[in-house]
Amino acid sequence: MSDKFLSDIEIAQMAEIETINKIAEKIDIPEKYVENYGKYKSKIDYRYLQNELKDRKEGRLILVTAINPTPAGEGKTTTTIGLGDALSELGKKTIIALREPSLGPVFGVKGGAAGGGYAQVVPMEDINLHFTGDFHAIGAANNLLAAMVDNHIHQGNKLDIDIRRIVWRRAVDMNDRQLRHIVSGLGGKTEGVVREDGFDITVASEVMAIFCLSNDIIELKENLSKIIVAYNRAGEPVTAGQLKAHGAMAALLKDALKPNLVQTLEGTPAFIHGGPFANIAHGCNSVIATRMASKIADYIVTEAGFGADLGAEKFIDIKCRKTGLKPSAVVIVATVKALKYNGGVSKADLGNENLEALERGIPNLLKHVENITKVFKIPAVVAINKFPTDTEAELKLIEEKCMDLGVNVKLSDVWAKGSGGGIELANEVLKLTDKESSIEFAYDLEAPIKDKIRAIARKLYGADDVEFSSKANKEIVNFEKLGFGNLPICMAKNQYSLTDDPKVLGRPSGFNITIRDITISAGAGFLVALTGDIMKMPGLPKVPAAENIDIDFDGKIKGLF
Repeated sequence: MSDKFLSDIEIAQMAEIETINKIAEKIDIPEKYVENYGKYKSKIDYRYLQNELKDRKEGRLILVTAINPTPAGEGKTTTTIGLGDALSELGKKTIIALREPSLGPVFGVKGGAAGGGYAQVVPMEDINLHFTGDFHAIGAANNLLAAMVDNHIHQGNKLDIDIRRIVWRRAVDMNDRQLRHIVSGLGGKTEGVVREDGFDITVASEVMAIFCLSNDIIELKENLSKIIVAYNRAGEPVTAGQLKAHGAMAALLKDALKPNLVQTLEGTPAFIHGGPFANIAHGCNSVIATRMASKIADYIVTEAGFGADLGAEKFIDIKCRKTGLKPSAVVIVATVKALKYNGGVSKADLGNENLEALERGIPNLLKHVENITKVFKIPAVVAINKFPTDTEAELKLIEEKCMDLGVNVKLSDVWAKGSGGGIELANEVLKLTDKESSIEFAYDLEAPIKDKIRAIARKLYGADDVEFSSKANKEIVNFEKLGFGNLPICMAKNQYSLTDDPKVLGRPSGFNITIRDITISAGAGFLVALTGDIMKMPGLPKVPAAENIDIDFDGKIKGLF
């Protein structure tokens, strides 16, 4: 069979890879901290970071983000992996730090999140399906707290919880629209209290965000205790700590908190740990994994979810602000398809050459470049992730338009060529990281809540202003009164547009952003501003990817991508 016709999973299954112990040895992790999950994946005890790495100098952090994508995604993870392999090929001690895939997208539209072609992390089947069980542990901790809320009410409600103001929902790591809004407690007096309820996808759970933003098990436990689960009849918040749930929740997460170590097809070490969605939550892998990688390697390649308006903004304004981490350079991934999509071409016609639409879509790319270089003041390079359908004329046009405006741009062909297709990009990244970089945030933490949201909308999206619903206004007053006004903002917005309408593509102007609601993630330490119809439980498409996934008698999985 020609390589041209091999699927991602076939390429991954044919690869000859090292045992995970050899990968750990390559980066000098002592054996006592390595906990194997089979031959090709392991967990690294977080105490390694605390005990032996604390005083080491940090390596250079490279953040990979993207433009506004098509529904299929634009290969941001593939580019991250390929860039890491290319840096390794150039002799640089490199570690890749990624998020774990959620089963929702794996079985939905987008597919897995282990890269593609010859730029993959392996074993890709395990990574995309259950992996080491981290998400199940996070869902169990989430649902333990939900069970303890309802049990407290059933057993007499000593905290006087108002059952009309319970804000904690159950979680499952699956796209299941049927569970968005449910009625629970049916069946009589002994079966609980009847009330409206619902499920979020696990990657939207506040437990996931807390998990990814905590430095150790003690901080994790403290942050879990701050989760607001409901309000009492006097309007005061009721927390997980008051329910005495946080200790047991942390106990469920003790093994999950250890970063997962795997490898790329070319043997570059990769930490894959945690995975909050970027259009709902903050969209970054765990602080522990990023910190551990930065203490071990000279170059760390990590990614933020979706475009620079969402994932990169949250990586910088939430994760970097909290941890002190600072990217030395940013790679902005774009594809010919996504630029044509932003130029008005339908999904069905994206494979056809269309230079006029491509030119109309390029301003979207330039806005994301401005976000990184002018708002956050970090040096950046555009990586054009090459697809087989791209024409030479299309690739040349992007390069010319970017060069006319002084934007660094390099072709990335890592999907087809692995590290060999990313050498030019890697060399450009090395040039950028040679210089000392600064970092600025989009807003001041002490600014009023509305001013912080306006700063994001105006600076990152290009909006004229922000409108707030009566419900959002009421919540803002309440959160400021409760002392939460100085928290960072986590914008919940669609990933396809700079606006809050996913159908408005390109680089629009003359629009407002509408905030329909504000919620709090007190344990994670941020306020969530909800726009448009963003919801915390996606649904499956008409033809879900799950229909094409199968397994044979020998246990070989097919159809994953």
